[in-house]
Amino acid sequence: MANIQVTNLTFSYDGSADDVFKDATFNIDTKWKLGLIGRNGKGKTTLLNLFMGRYEYRGNIVAGTRFDYFPYHVTESENEKNAAELMETWKPQVEDWQVMIQMNELGMDSECLYRPFKTLSFGERTRVMLAVLFADENEFLLIDEPTNHLDSAARDIVKAYLASKKGFILVSHDRDLLDGVCDHVLVLNRASIEVQSGNFSTWWENKEKQDAFSRSENEKHQKEIGKLKAAADRSSRWADKNENTKIGFDPIKEHERNASTRSYIGAKTKKMQSRVKSYETRIEREIEEKEGLLQDIERVIDLKLTPLRYHKDLLVNANDLSLRYADSEDDLFTGLMFKVKQGERIVLSGDNGCGKSSVLKAVLDRAKTADYDEKKNLIVSGDLEVASGLTISYVSQDTSFLSGSLKNFCKERNLDESLFLAVLRQLDLSREQFVKNMEDFSEGQKKKVLIASSLITPAHLYIWDEPLNYIDVFSRMQIEKLILQYEPTMLLVEHDVRFQEKVATDVVRI
Repeated sequence: MANIQVTNLTFSYDGSADDVFKDATFNIDTKWKLGLIGRNGKGKTTLLNLFMGRYEYRGNIVAGTRFDYFPYHVTESENEKNAAELMETWKPQVEDWQVMIQMNELGMDSECLYRPFKTLSFGERTRVMLAVLFADENEFLLIDEPTNHLDSAARDIVKAYLASKKGFILVSHDRDLLDGVCDHVLVLNRASIEVQSGNFSTWWENKEKQDAFSRSENEKHQKEIGKLKAAADRSSRWADKNENTKIGFDPIKEHERNASTRSYIGAKTKKMQSRVKSYETRIEREIEEKEGLLQDIERVIDLKLTPLRYHKDLLVNANDLSLRYADSEDDLFTGLMFKVKQGERIVLSGDNGCGKSSVLKAVLDRAKTADYDEKKNLIVSGDLEVASGLTISYVSQDTSFLSGSLKNFCKERNLDESLFLAVLRQLDLSREQFVKNMEDFSEGQKKKVLIASSLITPAHLYIWDEPLNYIDVFSRMQIEKLILQYEPTMLLVEHDVRFQEKVATDVVRI
């Protein structure tokens, strides 16, 4: 058993005024299955890169182990090679047979090692990389979002595999994966870092209790501070008023008073001023005890949605539907049937490559929406009816087209800029990001741009294609709450099991 000790870790990117980490101190055990939790932009991937020694930092990271990182970087030219060749760069100390043992645990045929990497599906690439990653047992492994773009079946395989291992940090926003795999969590809170035993749900339950206690304590301190300030103000005004009566008096109106009364008034005033000082000291103590109570509270702020009502109940009707691309002789699928009625939220489910996104494209093509301008090379067989005159809000799974400023993005899409930025703030995108170009955003931040754009667009139908990839857990919970509150009509592809369970009115398996 070895420990990784982080002491007074401080790091910021060149040109940034803000520290990603400031005097961070924590210890972790290399035998743990550790989930790394935090909002987008809090520094999860940065921390992994610091462990890998890729950035310079202040403070100390002391580890009695070597690190390795998932995913391995594959260049365009390397895509032509097979994984057996790429292993020589990824992890030169391991041999094919060691990797094949791990591939067997992942339910893979060893022939995937010898196929060109570009021919492997997302799920196959992920599993091959994980097999190489775990082939050497003498490392602490840093795993960064392994289930993005994976279908439900592949996610289940990865979850079962990781649950059987130990000695890693897992960065993921998938609550089902974190709960099924982790025995400890490392949480990057808003103002602190904590390590806790248990999985995501255990930590979240504890956090909700702690947050409720902190709010209660904060409210109690606020009331006490208010009472003390009022008492101090009364005493101060009384002391000032009496101090002004020490000199000069009307012997007719104040016949019981004489010159010796002055010392009495002075003594009483001094006593009241002392009481005011005591109030002020207690106020300072209350404020000091109050400080920090709310600094780590996760505020899952309510978002707003303005869905439009269509004059008919049925918006989309697919009957005996088949799709194929013009350059292929094979159908993606055949005989698909589903309906999307007003207020329903239909989730399309199935293996990677089965045609889920293609169904969304076919609906967008039939609706002739301005948001969708890809080449229409889909060949549709069977019936696909889309109500005429629908206003559709579309979120693509692709973010590569986002570039330039947020201001120009709003102009191009005729969005209310102030409302758009307000929603981004609610999704926890910092104001510092507003002046950057979108090509410099993280993938999670780019996704938030697309979701914010969709949220402020009044629409009859919301079509979202894997909207939650790279989106942090807290933003996912915000979006779930929003959908359940406003009940928009939706057709979406999303592999997050918890999200499906909460928001879907029906799941259509392709």
